[in-house]
Amino acid sequence: MSRIGKLPIEIPQGVKINVTEDMISVEGPKGKLTQDYKPEVSIKVNDKEVIVDRVNDSKSARAFHGLYRQLISNMVTGVSKGFTRSLLVNGVGYRAEVKGNVLLLNLGFSTQIEYMINKDLTITCEGQNKIIVSGIDKQKVGQACSEIRSLRPPEPYKGKGVKYEDENIRRKIGKSGIK
Repeated sequence: MSRIGKLPIEIPQGVKINVTEDMISVEGPKGKLTQDYKPEVSIKVNDKEVIVDRVNDSKSARAFHGLYRQLISNMVTGVSKGFTRSLLVNGVGYRAEVKGNVLLLNLGFSTQIEYMINKDLTITCEGQNKIIVSGIDKQKVGQACSEIRSLRPPEPYKGKGVKYEDENIRRKIGKSGIK
């Protein structure tokens, strides 16, 4: 039995879950999310919890068991609390600002980079060096952060670039100067 898959998912107050033949939808105070699922798993909704179980003991059913349990858990968390991720912009002259639905980034290139903000996400800037990405879909929040970070990943010598707030960059020593 999957260690993750066998755990029940608690339903917080204000969250409604609807399960059809091949689709699950979760609706809460922050919005609505839907996810299709494979017939190898069965989803049962009780009054206070959701239980994901596998139909048979095949290899694909065992793989989908923990996957769909975690996806449903992320959906419940997203519509009730939401997800946020922070990025830090580090470097001389590096800055970020939001204008309308565009994130403007100065990252040491000759031109300013414009990142279009997805309508499902909210991106704000605290000061000029901190970008906060928030939304109800964990995958979209992570994907947007990854795309922003990939515009100028942190380099190991001075640490310049865009990094996650909780990321630890392994620094390298420059030239030693010993002859």
